[in-house]
Amino acid sequence: MPLMEHLRELRNRLLIAFAAAVVGLIIGWIVFDPVWAVLKDPYCSTAQSRQLTGECSLTYTGIFSSFFITLKVSLMVGLVLSSPAWLYQIWAFVTPALYRTEKRYTVLFLTLAIPLFALGAGLSYFIMDTALGFLLGFSVDGSVATISIDDYLDYVLIMLLIFGVSFELPLLLVFLNIVGVLSHATVAKHRRLVIFLMFVFGAVVTPGGDPITMMALAAPMIVLFSAAELVMYLREKRNPVSEFGHLDDDEASPLPEDAPLDDDADAPRAGEDSGSGR
Repeated sequence: MPLMEHLRELRNRLLIAFAAAVVGLIIGWIVFDPVWAVLKDPYCSTAQSRQLTGECSLTYTGIFSSFFITLKVSLMVGLVLSSPAWLYQIWAFVTPALYRTEKRYTVLFLTLAIPLFALGAGLSYFIMDTALGFLLGFSVDGSVATISIDDYLDYVLIMLLIFGVSFELPLLLVFLNIVGVLSHATVAKHRRLVIFLMFVFGAVVTPGGDPITMMALAAPMIVLFSAAELVMYLREKRNPVSEFGHLDDDEASPLPEDAPLDDDADAPRAGEDSGSGR
């Protein structure tokens, strides 16, 4: 296809993806109340949530804050609901440039990536009330927790994204192994360092840095890392790496010094009669 045809196709697919996201946003706006009740439930499980009014309550200060909170939650729901549509548009635009093997691997990785992200996000929601109770438990006597809706929603979104993306890291290791960038021997050599870094990662990226959230993130990542390492080992055992795999693609093969050149292999030796037939 000419360049302009590619640009037209990209424009059309972006418009379809945008329209799907708008429809999802409208649906998210309609179902905002039950979705917000689910998102707010971890905070309502803590004792600090009832300090102000005796029931679960969050605060906001700006006039437009409640509107933008509703819009943010609706947009989040809309992107999730419309994800099959815009993911398909991306796939349909990219897939003509892929080989059959690349298409197969892409479908496989998407099939695994979506459940892994959902598993990580679900785990973060499951332990969020415990993490919030731990963090809010450090309040001093005589103080009252006035958590704003903005701060709480940012905390929830960060937790969901961090856990969801973190569960994709083992899949990335397998992908790098398939394309030949990362070998199982390299991963096995640095296994202890990787496990240690996972605990460090869990302590740094989780909001508040509490040990409960850190362990809840690091422990499943170690299990998934072990599973990814096993897949890499079995794959390399079934498809051994070539003895020439360490060579550069453009590196010339070594030849013996006395090996004849192709152009001179059939040339007559010195002193031979080219017309003698010998």
